[in-house]
Amino acid sequence: MRTEDVLAAIATGLWRWDNASGTVTLDAEAARLLGLPPHDTTLTEAAARSRFHPVDWNEVDGIVHLALAEGTLAEVRLRVMDEHGHVLRTVRSRSKPMLNGTSYLLIGTIQEVAEPQPGTTAAHPSITGDWRRSREAFLLDAGRALAEARSTSEVLRVAASLSMPGFSPDGLAVFGVAGERLTIIGHHGHNPGDDGPFTDMALDTDYPAADVVRNGRAIYLPSPQEYRRRFPATWPMAQRFERQSWAFVPLIVAGRTIGAWMAAFKNPVAFTPDERSVLTTVARMLAQALARAGEAENEREFSLGLQRSMMPTLGPEIPGMTVAARYVPTGGGLQVGGDWYDMIPLPGGGSRTDCGGGRFALVIGDVQGHDVRAAGLMGQLRIALRAYASEGHSPDAVLSRASRFLYGITESYGLPEPSGDGYEDHAAHAAHADHTDYAPRFATCLYIEVDPATGTLDIARAGHPDPVIRTADGTALIRPTAGGLPLGIEADSDYPTTRLVLDPDETIMICTDGLIETGGHDMASGWTRLRPVLEKHTGDSLEQLADELVQAVHGPSSHHTTGPLVDRREDDIALLLLRRNDVSAGAGTAPPEVVRRTALTVAQAEPQQIAGARGQLRELLHDWSDDEQVDSAVLMISEMITNVLVHTDGDALLVAEARGPLGSRRLRVEVADASDELPHRRRPGELASSGRGLILMEMLADAWGVDPRGDGKSIWFELYEPAPGARPDAAPPSPE
Repeated sequence: MRTEDVLAAIATGLWRWDNASGTVTLDAEAARLLGLPPHDTTLTEAAARSRFHPVDWNEVDGIVHLALAEGTLAEVRLRVMDEHGHVLRTVRSRSKPMLNGTSYLLIGTIQEVAEPQPGTTAAHPSITGDWRRSREAFLLDAGRALAEARSTSEVLRVAASLSMPGFSPDGLAVFGVAGERLTIIGHHGHNPGDDGPFTDMALDTDYPAADVVRNGRAIYLPSPQEYRRRFPATWPMAQRFERQSWAFVPLIVAGRTIGAWMAAFKNPVAFTPDERSVLTTVARMLAQALARAGEAENEREFSLGLQRSMMPTLGPEIPGMTVAARYVPTGGGLQVGGDWYDMIPLPGGGSRTDCGGGRFALVIGDVQGHDVRAAGLMGQLRIALRAYASEGHSPDAVLSRASRFLYGITESYGLPEPSGDGYEDHAAHAAHADHTDYAPRFATCLYIEVDPATGTLDIARAGHPDPVIRTADGTALIRPTAGGLPLGIEADSDYPTTRLVLDPDETIMICTDGLIETGGHDMASGWTRLRPVLEKHTGDSLEQLADELVQAVHGPSSHHTTGPLVDRREDDIALLLLRRNDVSAGAGTAPPEVVRRTALTVAQAEPQQIAGARGQLRELLHDWSDDEQVDSAVLMISEMITNVLVHTDGDALLVAEARGPLGSRRLRVEVADASDELPHRRRPGELASSGRGLILMEMLADAWGVDPRGDGKSIWFELYEPAPGARPDAAPPSPE
């Protein structure tokens, strides 16, 4: 008897579905079951599809792909419809899918089933639709939750909280592969210690998870009997958990099996194609989430290691001085960039650990970019700066050599020059820049040579923000310093040196632009945000002040001071604070008088520095109670410095200091020059363009005068800050 006759006797037909040619071949019994004349026939795919309920047909493709992935049979129930849309019967098909290039071929049986599939009768079509919508909603929620997980622990927590529609597991475990070993990296639904036998095992163990990892195919065990039959060696260890069904699904990423996922059920589960499809989809999303989390954790570990290797410790304390530093990476990427700071002991002044406190250098800088190449250039530049400083060069020479060094190593990666004007050359040039990122880069830098014994600071600046001085009374002032181009712009650049003296209890702050501009700020608005933090700080702890400055930028309070540039990219932050301690404090002496002081030299060849002098004086008097007096002081120093530059051949030295408590201070401003010729009062005509300097001082100053000196003269004036609601009696103007 032929096989076809045997199958026909039990009402079972044969069919062949060729996805490549789009044809479905039926034998006589299969044709009868589909409501066609009972003889062999070949239909187009569209004609065969018209014989089935559309909802059922839509499930076929997914079930076939699931069977191909698992290497199992494709089993599906289909409702056969007549020409009027009525259900004739329900049939079950069991087929073995085979790949044929990009298409597949199904060869299997089709048989009528006596009982309808629950929820698939024509009278209740909404049941199938509701279950399908629930499944789709679950998969969307699970995918969203897994996509938002940023660490392995978060992924495992999400996996443990999954509640699958209709067949939620009560025990979950995620297995990972480490070499030739299989380990549990997370589980749910087990008591502590229950997973002991499965925590670490060889990949050749006769255990379902190990088998899944070896073969890359899912294993479904619908009953304890099936588990015991297929895995007798490990069944005794699994028996005590009293589960009824198990699903072991591979975790596959980019064709590589990275582990296995186990879902165990207390109630029996048949693992229908729909249920297997849900489990397989969840396993794919779980594998992707674990891979992303692993990459993110590796990047964080790499960036932290890179930061630890590149960010130096400040080392032993320096007698008479206190130093604090912070480095805050930007929030994205590898969290490492081109910002750095350093503290370098200098030769010729003793060791940093000597009781006398040898000279040292503070360096802070920012290499263009926020990527690994920026970090690499930063490391090279840091080493070069330390080497030049250790050789004993002056600040300007250190920066000049560093600029030449950075220019050389970035130019060696320069882009190929186009050979002509053709579009091909320009396209190749642009493609080279895009793919290699070898375009020359620059770096800003601020270098300070510090003498702890005298508080002298010699500063050289390469395109970096100016330092900020916090005086003994808490006033924060930007101290303009001479500077040059950022490092690496030109092979030969000059970096003039500015000398400041840090008085006792004064603090200098140097930082990268990230501290100022983070949060959408520019230099002006960022300084407006930071200044109150510096001035309101109380106490002697520089560490606390550093934390407050960073908190003002990254903490909750920073959201209330959003800057005008809302789309500005966030930047790394490097911060250094240096304070000169007051050695007389606590020695029983009277507290020193509160003094603010600024000094500036305006050279004959740099008349534009007069604007800088006006700005420094306004900074010094930013909290003066009378704005008109501030305007008067600014007007008078403009006149005094201009007279020196016009009527003498030397430079003008400006010294301004404010003494006393707030509300009753005295401002004294002196402008000195090397000329012996004393100013004299003139009576300018109505159209004269000069001769009114002394008249202005006589009208605006509370006191003024001219002091001859052995090497020149000094012109000075004083202003007295009015107390709230009243103005103190001013000293009579000088008759000189």
